[in-house]
Amino acid sequence: MTSNTPAFKRVLLKLSGEALMGGGDYGIEPEVISRLALEIRELIDGGVQVAVVVGGGNIFRGAGLAGGGMDRVTGDQMGMLATVMNSLALQDAVERIGLTARVMSAVRINQVCEDYIRRRAIRHLEKSRVVICAAGTGNPFFTTDSAASLRAIEINADLMLKATKVDGIYSEDPVRNPQAERYSHLSYDQVIDQRLAVMDTTAIVLCRDNGMPLRVFDIGAAGHLRRIVCDGEDLGTLVDNQISTR
Repeated sequence: MTSNTPAFKRVLLKLSGEALMGGGDYGIEPEVISRLALEIRELIDGGVQVAVVVGGGNIFRGAGLAGGGMDRVTGDQMGMLATVMNSLALQDAVERIGLTARVMSAVRINQVCEDYIRRRAIRHLEKSRVVICAAGTGNPFFTTDSAASLRAIEINADLMLKATKVDGIYSEDPVRNPQAERYSHLSYDQVIDQRLAVMDTTAIVLCRDNGMPLRVFDIGAAGHLRRIVCDGEDLGTLVDNQISTR
């Protein structure tokens, strides 16, 4: 591999809605979303094709309101709209720094974004456009983690990246237990069997059954995204079909 060749040609980045809040309790922090856009530009400048799936938890959580008595389907549909809002905000931040982006929604909302069509999404990627996939899978009861796994598989991504607030997968919540062990590598089945709460089980099973490698990393660490995707550095936790002996 030459210095001009990225380790991964096409990736899908999963951002939680909470990642957009910064230090706030709600909504979008402009400085945070601008920094994320700059990190994405580093990948594009390095010759990487980038798709993004954004959650909506910073605005609305359908499952949470369903627990309070709201109809689950209605709550999830509202959550899908929250992801569209976040996706539009990310598109704006990306385009303000000179890139081209397309928001593609799993639910029809043509006045503000395109419908998600797999072949069209791949064509956008081939033209070095950032593809931002909104509205999850378009179905209730499926998380945006599951949507990210599905989209990564559909676009034939080389790697799926799960952005978190910690530097990988731990045996326990490292905030609650500073002695928790961090794993550098796990198999999909180990994540499921040990009930490691990095993504929901449906998302992990989709990756496992389709051989989609997953890397969990700290989005708050400047430069880590580029170092993983462009330089191929072993940061965070890799999840694939190889059983870890640790």
